[in-house]
Amino acid sequence: MRIFVAGASGVIGRKLLPLLIEAGHEVVGMTHRQERMVEIAQHGAHAVVADVYDRNKLRTMLTHYQPDVIMHQLTALSEWNLEDNARIRIEGTRNLVDAAKETGVTRIIAQSISWAYEPGVGPATEQARLDEQASEPRKVTIDGVAALERVSAELPDCVILRYGMLYGPGTWYDHGGLMAERVKQGKVPLSNGVTSFVHVTDAARAAVAALEWPTGVVNIVDDEPAASVAWLPVYAAAIGADESISKLDVHSGQPWERGASNMKAREQRGWTPLYPTWRTGFAHSLQC
Repeated sequence: MRIFVAGASGVIGRKLLPLLIEAGHEVVGMTHRQERMVEIAQHGAHAVVADVYDRNKLRTMLTHYQPDVIMHQLTALSEWNLEDNARIRIEGTRNLVDAAKETGVTRIIAQSISWAYEPGVGPATEQARLDEQASEPRKVTIDGVAALERVSAELPDCVILRYGMLYGPGTWYDHGGLMAERVKQGKVPLSNGVTSFVHVTDAARAAVAALEWPTGVVNIVDDEPAASVAWLPVYAAAIGADESISKLDVHSGQPWERGASNMKAREQRGWTPLYPTWRTGFAHSLQC
């Protein structure tokens, strides 16, 4: 297949490109940063520079390359800027999908998140609704996610991958990442709020597998949703921040912090994570 990866130099994109090339696909990798073109090309993809807010440039590119599939991996999370990330999900997705419609591209695989579900009991399945009644600041994220999924679904073939919290190389949880620094500073509370994680390699593997999946929404998370009272000490130990954790009080967490189920991905799509739990994944990824 000819695959157009928007966000090719992002955390998932960097893992995704070599997997697609290895699988024999022809890949065009889009980035908005000129300096990332060399890295994209080194993976074997054709590198292009474009701003997702430049509708004409997107249309011109898709007209030229005529991809079979668009992979939407665009984010703006390197600096924890929720407003910028919401804008990419709303305006960027709109521009990407409109360009696809205008150039005859009918299939998209889009990156979403698994912690956007409304409050409920137990890990959320894909049948649960998004938390569209959320208040600020969560509302910014939910509005962006809802727009991304709704607009992506305007294309006839649309797979939405609702990823768990990413960890591994280049993520917030990597050495020197935003979450690592916050944990070391004692700014991440122990709580009973539940998170579902996924290693960035497994996230990329799911995107490749999704090329063969039918239209629909799929949670891409590991096997063990967990409260931070369980996972935070394990992570802190892996980065050498045990002492800061021992001084924290335990909070109740938010009603929407329920984690997500990967049953559909496993049983209906045949996806199996290489890192089935953060318990071993944290230590392994931080040694790499």
